[in-house]
Amino acid sequence: MDRFFNYFDQRYRDSILSSHPASDGPVITISRQTGCDAREVALRVADRLNTRLETTKWRWVDKDIIYSIAKDLNIDYGRVESFYEGMKLNDLSEMIMAFSGGFVSDLRVKKAIKEVVLSICKEGNIVLVGRGGVSIARGIRDSLHVRIVAPFNWRMDNVMRKKNMTSEAAGKYIVETDAKRNDLIRVFLEKNFQDIDSLFDVTINRMLYSINDISDVIVSMFEKKVVGNLQEKKRIGSYF
Repeated sequence: MDRFFNYFDQRYRDSILSSHPASDGPVITISRQTGCDAREVALRVADRLNTRLETTKWRWVDKDIIYSIAKDLNIDYGRVESFYEGMKLNDLSEMIMAFSGGFVSDLRVKKAIKEVVLSICKEGNIVLVGRGGVSIARGIRDSLHVRIVAPFNWRMDNVMRKKNMTSEAAGKYIVETDAKRNDLIRVFLEKNFQDIDSLFDVTINRMLYSINDISDVIVSMFEKKVVGNLQEKKRIGSYF
């Protein structure tokens, strides 16, 4: 855990961000529609990779990033969460924070998020759930970018069961959360890049496969796409 929080030390982060691109990764990003159990998938993917590659370095990351970025910026957790949720501070709130010395602009929050997420991905051995990871890490060669989807009604039933919601509340939650997640992916892309679907190496239908099956597919695709490079780097002492 202490090593994990090194990512939020500016000097350490700068050293990772300035490293040679050939040493970046490996990383798996998982984007998901709401209600597709991506956290459970990420946990099992990390466990499987540690077993298959005989290491303990792989871990999955999700909301821990928000807490750590808030610490890095010396602001409230909710401020970073608000950026992720697609909300902006109103003019009065911004003015109050500015006069109190506590103002942090959305641009600075965005910059911190991008630096922290990219440094984690460049360091490697990460399964990253959401957080705009597919946009931020798409330039890393040793990477696999996964999208998990499912029909709306299936996801609504899953959300109703897991969050004890009514069908109306679950439907509204899914529509709003999906929109925010798609917006977040776009936030970290060039303005003229609109084809989100082309960012992903594979899209998997959660309704048709169990969490274990999806985890196995991701590990298999990772091995086919990335492990050949990793084995060569292992031979020369770059990984594991």
